[in-house]
Amino acid sequence: MNKVNNNFFSKPYLRSLFFIQNNWHQHGVLIHTLRVAYYCLKNKEYKLLAAALLHDIGKPSVAYQKSEDIEHGEYSFTDHEEKSYQIIKNWFFVSDYTKEIVRYHYLIRDIQKSKKEDLSRYALKKDIWDTLDEEIQEDLKRFLHYDDLGKGKKRR
Repeated sequence: MNKVNNNFFSKPYLRSLFFIQNNWHQHGVLIHTLRVAYYCLKNKEYKLLAAALLHDIGKPSVAYQKSEDIEHGEYSFTDHEEKSYQIIKNWFFVSDYTKEIVRYHYLIRDIQKSKKEDLSRYALKKDIWDTLDEEIQEDLKRFLHYDDLGKGKKRR
């Protein structure tokens, strides 16, 4: 897992939460999260709503800049889904189902990306996917669609 752990008042935390993420997101984490929740509600996906609100809760904590990010004023968020899960995993009022969606919401995209770039990571992520039951897999596919809709248009 990424070793970055920004505090709430750090520049990367606040900038990524309110203003900017990266080329794939038109909005900061907060607006993106609200947009994902909107698309879940619009499509009557009520069981995904809590995950929509919590899926990126750890993202500002792990925001960092690689050299190309600095050039474009953007951030990277390696393993943000695991950080989000670590934040909520002991919250008694959040269902195990929601925790699983939050933890694995980026898994499909990670599998696709690592298949091209990092075969050892691909094997690890594919093994995780294969342990998930079919219902969760289908829900993750739908959630990824709402997550993508919540990103808005690319900036460049």
